[in-house]
Amino acid sequence: MSAASNLRSEDQFLCSICLDVFTDPVSTPCGHNFCKNCITTHWDISDRCQCPMCKEVFNIRPQLRVNTFISEVVAQFKHEAQQKTSSSSSEQQVSKPGEVPCDVCTGTKLKALKSCLVCLTSYCETHLEPHLTKPGLKRHQLIDPQLSLSEDHLHLLQSFPSLKAAPPTKDWTEVRVRPPSYEGTVVRAVAQLEETLSEEMKKLLNEAELKRVQQYAEDVTLDPDTASPNLILSDDGKQVHDSDVRKNLPDNPERFSAAPCVLGKQSFSSGRFYFEVQVKGKTDWILGVARESINRKGVISVRPQHGYWTICLRNRNEYKALAGPPVRLSLKSQPEKVGVFVDYQEGLVSFYDVAAAALIYSFTGCSFTEKLYPYFSPWVHDGGKNSAPLIICSVNQTA
Repeated sequence: MSAASNLRSEDQFLCSICLDVFTDPVSTPCGHNFCKNCITTHWDISDRCQCPMCKEVFNIRPQLRVNTFISEVVAQFKHEAQQKTSSSSSEQQVSKPGEVPCDVCTGTKLKALKSCLVCLTSYCETHLEPHLTKPGLKRHQLIDPQLSLSEDHLHLLQSFPSLKAAPPTKDWTEVRVRPPSYEGTVVRAVAQLEETLSEEMKKLLNEAELKRVQQYAEDVTLDPDTASPNLILSDDGKQVHDSDVRKNLPDNPERFSAAPCVLGKQSFSSGRFYFEVQVKGKTDWILGVARESINRKGVISVRPQHGYWTICLRNRNEYKALAGPPVRLSLKSQPEKVGVFVDYQEGLVSFYDVAAAALIYSFTGCSFTEKLYPYFSPWVHDGGKNSAPLIICSVNQTA
C-alpha cells in the first residue's frame, strides 16, 4: 500500500472536531461520526444541537451511543499501526553494521557497502567507485575500505597516525543536558494566558447573549386567583412566599389546591418573552413556564410531558432541570437572580444566572400549542428556613 493510500485510510478514522483518531466513536442522526466526548462537549457550549459537519440542527438532543462497527475498525487500525511500528523497530535492531540505505540512491533501498569517514556519506557498490575516483579524495580511499572490514572501528581509527593526536574519548553516559530553567515557567505562563483569554472571550459572549434576550423583557405580575392557599402575595403582585397557615380561599378551577405555586397573570402564545426573579436567601424554589391546561389540583408532576418547563433548587445547593428524568446541574456559583427566556416558535426555554451572565440550562425542541404562563413556586416555609420570598425584578437593560 502506498503512502498516499495509508494517509487516506487514516483520515477515515479522524474525528473532525479534535482531528485525532476516534475515541468512543458515535454517530449523529445525519450519519456523521465524532468522538463521544468531542460532540457532547461541542453541544454543551453551543446554543443548539447542530452537526459540526453538515450543520443539520436537531430540535431534540439525540441519545448518542458508541458506534460498535467503527469502534472495532478503529481498534484494528490502531493495532495494525502498532504492529507496523514494532516491525520497523525490530528490523532496525537486527541490521548489521554498514547495512543502511545508500545516501545517493535512497529510494532504491540498495544496501551501503562502504561509509566515508570524511563526508559521513554511505555508498552502495554502484555509487562508491565514482566517489573514490574524484580528484583530491585519496584520504577517503585509505580510510573507507578498511572501515567497512573492521569490527573494532575505534581501534582502527586510533591506528592512523593523523588521528593519534586526537583528545581521549570521554564517557558521556552519565552526562545529562537539562532544559533551561525558564522553560517550564514560560509554558505555564502561556497556558495560563490562554485560559484567561478563553474565559474572557466566553464571558463577553455570554454577556452579549444575555443582553440579547433581555430586550424581550415583559412586566410580569402574579395572579392571586391561581395561588395555593398557603401562599402570601404582595399587594403589587411582585413577591410570593409560603406560610404555615392555610387560608380559606374559594377553590376555583384556576387555583392550585395543594402544591405551593402560583402563575403569572400574563400569558404568551407567540414570539419571545423574558423575566427575572430574585431567589436570594432561599433553600428551595422552582421557576419556569407552564401551559394553560396543566393539572392544578392535588399532587402535580412538574415535567415537560405534563406541561411544565422548569428548573429548581433543593436543599440549598442541589440544582436540577426538571426534565424527564431530572438533570443535575453543576453551577460555578449560586445564582441570586434567575432570568427566564422563552422563544415560542423555536420551542426554546432558557434559564440564566443574571449576575454571572451565564446560561444555566435550556429546554430545546419543545412543541408549544397552548398559552404559556410564568410559573413560580417558593416551596414550603420549612419552619422559617425557606421564608425568603421569590421577587419578580425589573430588568436592567443598560447597553
